[in-house]
Amino acid sequence: MTTQEITPAIAAGQWEEALAIVALHRDKSAYAELFRYFAPRLRAFGIKMFGNEQQAMEMVQDTMLNVWQKAALFDASRGCASTWIFTIARNVRFDMLRKKQSRKDDISADDLWADGDYPEQEDNQSQQWDVHLVAEKVAPHFHALPPAQRLVMEKVYLDELSHQEVSEQLGIPLGTVKSRIRLALDRLREAIDGPRS
Repeated sequence: MTTQEITPAIAAGQWEEALAIVALHRDKSAYAELFRYFAPRLRAFGIKMFGNEQQAMEMVQDTMLNVWQKAALFDASRGCASTWIFTIARNVRFDMLRKKQSRKDDISADDLWADGDYPEQEDNQSQQWDVHLVAEKVAPHFHALPPAQRLVMEKVYLDELSHQEVSEQLGIPLGTVKSRIRLALDRLREAIDGPRS
């Protein structure tokens, strides 16, 4: 695919092709389209995660810089572009949280857990790996969903909008949003685990 062919592909939401163009040709217009589409969604995700506009924007910048630098690592046969980009965003978020924690070295665990009841330590790396494994397992089947179901799933699980927000954004009844999610989850479950007997 040439850079001239990228516009219709992007218009159709084929972000995998846009990533391929960025990887092969370092195409700035394809990257600009990726940025234009994903930056607001990443920002919304960041604000929900951090509750802070500045940190959200820092996450967006770091994520999209990674997308530019690592586009050649994207493998469309292993999943869709949005899953790959949001996995990068989650990793960036974990790194930011880790750096923030390391700067708070004047706070001891005893100050946080005064009663001595320490929580079970959860490894950020294992959280990242769990997210990555789920994404890798689901992504190949995600594209097989009917477009209406896929759109609702992207808005709920990738953009992290509430069912009500999706209903308002798409101008469809709340019940329709919920039934599309239920149908999509059933399809994905069946695709991953096989049909129920």
